Amino acid sequence: MTLTQPTAQEAEAILAALWERNYDPLTTELIGRLPLGPGARCLDIGAGAGSMTKWLAARVPQGSVLAVDVNTDGLDDVRVGVTVRQGDIETEQFAPGSFDFILARGVFSVLKSPDELLSRAMRWLAPGGWVLVEDFYFMPAEDAATPLGHRVIEAYLRAFRAQGADMRFARRLPARLAAEGLAGVDFHLRPLGPGQGQYENELMRRRLELQGQPLVDNGWVSAQDLADFVATIEAPASRDVTTLLFSVWGQRPPV
Repeated sequence: MTLTQPTAQEAEAILAALWERNYDPLTTELIGRLPLGPGARCLDIGAGAGSMTKWLAARVPQGSVLAVDVNTDGLDDVRVGVTVRQGDIETEQFAPGSFDFILARGVFSVLKSPDELLSRAMRWLAPGGWVLVEDFYFMPAEDAATPLGHRVIEAYLRAFRAQGADMRFARRLPARLAAEGLAGVDFHLRPLGPGQGQYENELMRRRLELQGQPLVDNGWVSAQDLADFVATIEAPASRDVTTLLFSVWGQRPPV
């Protein structure tokens, strides 16, 4: 029997759902601690499939939520109560003080000038407003728990580097937000990688199954290594911390 492989669009939808299931609980918990009023004006940068856009719309029923992404195909069902804008955050312009809350998840590290763009985005934050930036700090592949992990993780990181991602940007976030004049800057660290939770394992497995072929095609890792890594992702001997998720928040001081 021949199994039908999902299309690229279907694969993206599958991974988006797994991504949200894995990361949304922490994001909503952290935002829930912030004193956002019901009339807050919110900006969701890189809204993806829109799970947080919908959550924010329910959180600020008298406010507004603007979802911005370069691809808004996944936002077709979140247009009630929100504004969806197809756009690139590298070129978008908003007046200073336009928003009372800004959320950016996994966005700045994949941009060409993340520090400059972070500074620009912070100018959009109103006095008294809050920001939550979540991004990934990738650990060195050579420190992987196993030789197999070393090979697969190095291939995975190589793909990110080829796209121009800043693998270390997230580590700078607490200091960067403080340097932008935000008060009460604090952060939470979550370890990610094989063995770091059921949802994390499933996301990693499906990502490699659905998007791992280019790593093989480019000669960065063998198909056998990729298959072995996926097969042993839950094995205790494979448990590892390959990435740290930095969740960093702060407030623009009130006037």
